[in-house]
Amino acid sequence: MKRLISLVVCILFSAQLFADPVWLDVRTAKEYAQEHIEGDTLIPHNADISVFEKAFPDKNTELYLYCRSGRRAGIAVNKLKEAGYTNVTNAGGIEDAKAARELKQQ
Repeated sequence: MKRLISLVVCILFSAQLFADPVWLDVRTAKEYAQEHIEGDTLIPHNADISVFEKAFPDKNTELYLYCRSGRRAGIAVNKLKEAGYTNVTNAGGIEDAKAARELKQQ
């Protein structure tokens, strides 16, 4: 039984290591409707922390947050860190997020 538990923990840990990072758009719904990066999740920076916790219960999830300029993303990053999230990054503005992804694809 201990071996089975160890194997399951190892598999789950390995999956976490190779999981794709999550990109969060923390702008307003109106901004998101005007322009957004396909596939990214919208959670406005001023949403209650419970919204983030419900969407991402694992506080080790790799999260990249962006807004228009990076200011609101910074606010949200601080809120997440205060709530115990350990792997959150302010990716700056939406154009910065687009550029970062282009670099990773090359």
